[in-house]
This record gives sequence, C-alpha cells and structure tokens, in this order.
Amino acid sequence: MLAAARKDMLLERLRRDGRLVAKDIAAELGLSEDSIRRDLRELDAAGLAVRVYGGALPASPAVVDYGRRTAVAPDSKARVAAAAAALIEPGATVILDGGTTALAMVAEIPLALPCTVITHSPTVAAALLDHAADVFLIGGQLFKHSAVACGAAAVEAAQRISADLFFLGVTGVHPTAGLTTGDPEEAAMKRVLASRAAETFVLASEEKIGTASRFGVVAMDEVAGIVTDADPADPTLRELVAAGVRLIAAD
Repeated sequence: MLAAARKDMLLERLRRDGRLVAKDIAAELGLSEDSIRRDLRELDAAGLAVRVYGGALPASPAVVDYGRRTAVAPDSKARVAAAAAALIEPGATVILDGGTTALAMVAEIPLALPCTVITHSPTVAAALLDHAADVFLIGGQLFKHSAVACGAAAVEAAQRISADLFFLGVTGVHPTAGLTTGDPEEAAMKRVLASRAAETFVLASEEKIGTASRFGVVAMDEVAGIVTDADPADPTLRELVAAGVRLIAAD
C-alpha cells in the first residue's frame, strides 16, 4: 500500500473509531510500528491528527485562528449558546470564556437580565454593552489567536474573582484525551477560571465532539455538564454518559 493511500486509511479509521493504536495497525497491515508512527507524525504535522502515546486521536477543526473560527459550525454554536444561556438565572455571577460560542451566548442572554458577567475576552465584553448585566473585564496580554487575555497578569486577576457559573470553551471533547485546547497558556487560564466558579459547563458544538487538541484543560469529573447539540447516538457521547458525564442537550 502506498504511503498516501495508507494515510487516507488511517484518517478513515480515526473518523470511524475515534482513536488509533499504532501497534494494532502495524500488525494488521504487516508493517513496522516505525512506519505507522512516521505516518502519524506527518498527519499530526498537517493538523489532521493528534499524536498521543501509542497512537493518535482525531484533530479538532476548532484550533484555527479566531477570524476563521467564526465560519466553523455557526448553526451548531448558536444552538449550544441558546441552551447554555438558559442556565443563567437572574442575579447570577457568571464567567464567560472567550471564543465564538461564548460570543454567540451574548446574543442569547436577554438584554434586561440582571446578572454579572466576568470575562477575559474583549470581544465578549464589547458585545455586552447594551445589556443590563454588569460587566467585568479581566486584563492581561492579548492572545490574538483566540482574542482573550492570558498570561501572569490575567491569571493573577482571575484568582481574585468568584462566580456561580463558568462557561468553558474547548476545542476538543474526547473520552480518552478529555477536554482540550490548542495552546498551553490558554489552557492554564481556563483552569484558573474553572477553579473560581461553583460550577463549570462546557460549550461543545458538534465539530468538537470526538476530537482532541494538544493541551488538557480540566478533567471530566470537574465539570457540571457538557452543553452540546451532537447526536446522542454519537459513540463519544455514549462513552461519556457511561462514564457518568452529564449532557445538556441543545436542540
């Protein structure tokens, strides 16, 4: 089998099974593990897979820059945003993560809803200008890829806040890799924000389900639930439910 055809087969297996074990694929094809690992390295470099110990996982399409991310699954994000916004009760203090799904949430929050919103996203803060909500913007170095503040100053400011809810944006939701994102500084900031809220809900539009990025955020058992519009019959969701993860359906 030519290398190009072999890579196509590996990608198809990733889509079908949600993970690859290099040893098993090598035995099936009668090739060395080194050959399969080399294929996986090249798929990883092309952004088509994420290498992990012993194999690979499907790469998330949500790791593109902020401007391009707005065109990824907008209808799915709108459904997730509406279901997540419905969780905010009058008088609540909530932390909104950055990203396009969090921005979509702003459009679903009633203009007159009395609440407090804390965010490290200047785009989310600006979108709340016409809302009755009190808005607190966490400052720091602007991470332009996701249009959020990160770094030491942002972490220090975040450690001084507390909230009822945190709506967490991730780029991947996978039974093995967990909740992931594409940048270590951003992952660290998300962890701090999650630690400052009584409950954390994950915003997971359909394209993120069953995929992974390089950096873990928080463990599945540290979140109150995952808001998603993905098909409940999706193997990833079935596996998560079997593990005790709460799913909030976004219709």
